[in-house]
Amino acid sequence: MDDMGYGDLQCYGQQKIETPNIDRLSETGMRFTQHYTGSPVSAPARCVLMTGLHSGHTQIRANDEMPERGAVNSHDSMYVHPELEGQFPLKAGTMTIGRMMQQAGYKTGCFGKWGLGNPGSEGVPTKQGFDEFFGYNCQRQAHTYYPPFLWKNEKRIYLDNKVLDPHLTKLDEGADPYDEASYAKYTQQVYANDPIFSELQQFINQNREQPFFLMWTTPLPHVSLQAPERWVKYYVDKSGDEEPYTGTKGYMPCRYPHATYAAMISYFDEQVGKLVDLLKKNGLYENTVVVFTSDNGPTFNGGSDSPWFNSGGLFKSEYGWGKCFLHEGGIRVPAIVSWPGQIKASSETDHICSF
Repeated sequence: MDDMGYGDLQCYGQQKIETPNIDRLSETGMRFTQHYTGSPVSAPARCVLMTGLHSGHTQIRANDEMPERGAVNSHDSMYVHPELEGQFPLKAGTMTIGRMMQQAGYKTGCFGKWGLGNPGSEGVPTKQGFDEFFGYNCQRQAHTYYPPFLWKNEKRIYLDNKVLDPHLTKLDEGADPYDEASYAKYTQQVYANDPIFSELQQFINQNREQPFFLMWTTPLPHVSLQAPERWVKYYVDKSGDEEPYTGTKGYMPCRYPHATYAAMISYFDEQVGKLVDLLKKNGLYENTVVVFTSDNGPTFNGGSDSPWFNSGGLFKSEYGWGKCFLHEGGIRVPAIVSWPGQIKASSETDHICSF
């Protein structure tokens, strides 16, 4: 997951967000209590995970947008010019976990967010060990869950969504921040995580007769705060009304920020349950290792409220203590490994390990 804190799961002590399917992975496998990401921010953390090298040796050590290319922060410009998308690329021939699995005879797929090489570069997934990719190439595009396009391998797939810059699209002047209708423009036709999950399911169905390696790099629950209405309503009904987030700390405004953050996690948890069901349906469940983790600690912006959720768990999660910082709250992340019949159920380890 993306920006999920050490305390955001029920099996790690969360009391306000329901995560029964991810918790079930813990019940059928091993929960790690001292597992660390490779970096407190996204791209370098993913580079450590992808290469197995620590951050002193990896090629990517920051969320490098390569601003020398031009208007890299303009979503209108990125829509017209794909070469403005993406982050600093992995070098050609980098030994990634995807390439290693390919060499071992596995069909490989990555679904979700990439952030390790801009379109047209040597760093795109299909040149770094993945036979198939579907999702966001660019981290900045993933700041909205209603993007105008996603990528299938090296081709853009356009969606029925308009270009909305998540950092510039504010409430209309004079809009009532307590009226749900004021936030209507932030919900469009295609919620990106739906087609990403559909492509992921298709990959499993197509490769069920051969070994496959699947990386599901969901952008959830990274802000902007956007989730399917049924899940937001569930948490509003459960927890009651709350103060709106009007965009004062970046990203898109949100009428029910607490309910929406919880909804994003529970939505993904629901999909994890569907994934396990699909593995069982295809007779693959007991021959599949499932590894769950997060790229770094909880965030501090975009209307998220990590202290309210106690997202850091044992650790502080205010600005300066979670994401972007090298305190425990920024780098210690949940990790669960499930393999029925091979890993002892409901086991726990304090083994110190990392990406």
